[in-house]
Amino acid sequence: MKTIIRNIFYTATIATVITSCKKDFLSIQPTDRLPQEYILGDSSLFEDYVVARYVGIRLQEKEGDGTNPGFGRGFEYAMWSSLTDESIYNNDDNTWLVQKGLLAPENTGIAGTIWSRSYRGIRDCNFAISNIANVKMTTAHRARLLAELKFIRAFRYHDLIRNYGSVILMGDSAYNLTDNLQDDALFKRASLKESIDYAVAQLDDAANGLPLNNDDAWLLGRATKGAALALKSRLLLYAASPLYGTGTWQAAVTAAQAVIGLNKYSIYTGGYANLFLTNDSKEGIFERLYTKNSNHTHLEIANGPNGYGGWGGNLPLQNLVDDYEMDNGKPITDPTSGYNANNPYVGRDKRFYATILYNGASYRGNTIETFTPGGKDSKDGPDNWNTSKTGYYLKKYMNDAYPLQNPWGNAGFQPWFYIRYAEILLNFAEAANEAYGPDVVPSGSTLSARAAVNLIRQRPGVNMPDLPAGLSQAQMRDAIRYERRVELAFEEHRFYDVRRWKIADVTENKPAGGITVTKSGANFTYAIKVAIDGRHFETKHYWLPIPRAEIQASNNKIQQNSGY
Repeated sequence: MKTIIRNIFYTATIATVITSCKKDFLSIQPTDRLPQEYILGDSSLFEDYVVARYVGIRLQEKEGDGTNPGFGRGFEYAMWSSLTDESIYNNDDNTWLVQKGLLAPENTGIAGTIWSRSYRGIRDCNFAISNIANVKMTTAHRARLLAELKFIRAFRYHDLIRNYGSVILMGDSAYNLTDNLQDDALFKRASLKESIDYAVAQLDDAANGLPLNNDDAWLLGRATKGAALALKSRLLLYAASPLYGTGTWQAAVTAAQAVIGLNKYSIYTGGYANLFLTNDSKEGIFERLYTKNSNHTHLEIANGPNGYGGWGGNLPLQNLVDDYEMDNGKPITDPTSGYNANNPYVGRDKRFYATILYNGASYRGNTIETFTPGGKDSKDGPDNWNTSKTGYYLKKYMNDAYPLQNPWGNAGFQPWFYIRYAEILLNFAEAANEAYGPDVVPSGSTLSARAAVNLIRQRPGVNMPDLPAGLSQAQMRDAIRYERRVELAFEEHRFYDVRRWKIADVTENKPAGGITVTKSGANFTYAIKVAIDGRHFETKHYWLPIPRAEIQASNNKIQQNSGY
């Protein structure tokens, strides 16, 4: 959010004044929160309360460093990419147990806060929804805030659904921790279809009440009609996917078309790397914005090479590096691609250079040296306890104009895209291909699946060759999955994509690959290595386990996911 937004983090439960104690000295008004009658008695405070629901509270160490966490793990120290075949986190921070298939209800690691934060957010929204009619404001203002609350609540449900499957639907009234604790229905998980249908219906309501544009600075970073329709597009794509099997590809096509048809969004023309450094882009649909007094984790030092004083952080895997095509559109496994294993980083898809730092890459007026012996960004360099375990460092999101050393308060102002237009085009392409094939233009659209993908590949500065006509549906499916792999890398999609496609038993059981670069004179040799041992995935891992503490708090009324 912009710093203009006052951060008021409390729920209906903790905002209530303690009045039950008879002793005056126990009737204490907390000084770190406002009583709920203040919130409901002032429309400005009530709006502050609504805006604060876009973020959550810190529930785990290293969450929300510098500001409260938003949706997902974007811009925290260990990113969600480090639970996938995109990267590993250099210092673990409770990520390796997920990579190694050691998740358990008693030990959920970095993934342990989704359930509790989501339901806390839902309760907070329910408090506001249940009381908004009593707050004095104009009808139009009330309708706008109600639509925002429904969007935020639907986003929380979407996060629950994509991590746990079927969820508990609380309705509008259960907003205090002590409400209806004896009601078994409060702990009953709805079916997966019911869960998605409910969230989609909330997004439809939200879209009807949200503006097309946020023209006032006070509104930047808040939901719009496009954000609601875009989240609906994602949910319906999930619903039609093999893991879910509760929706149709045709419905997913229609949902994506609704966003495209707004004629509001477009592919950013200022370069793929710059897209993630600017707050002013027609590609952004829903994003979190930061300013100098509301910065997040300082990405440059958190992920930078050890030779520059960086901490390594989220380290790209060889698994991802090998999947980048050559700039002629051919995979490196194609003998005619021009790929040279002795010079592996030449002539690749240009998104590779904007995403990954590799041996020989230009960086801050210098060159990355992961080679041994003697490379400054290797174990032979300074601060070698932060040396990359994979031989690569993260480039995407990094702003070289920000200081890496002592960045506190002087860096960390990049936006985080929750949803951007390229995702919607890929949602459309996937659904259209599955429903109609690669080159059919669905009714009401101006694009085919292939044309939608080509819009992304034609991005200025990327300029990958168009996908050729005549691809089969299966070939097109592979092409779309490639685009999602590289276009959306490190944006919290891979974890969910490989699961909904039901290919995680393949991708997440491959070793966590890295590279060893050895220098001899002016020559380099490259050898594949395993970055961390024991990467493992089982069928039960398609869904996260519900934390044991949550089940115990329900007197064991909540049903655990299968296999845990």
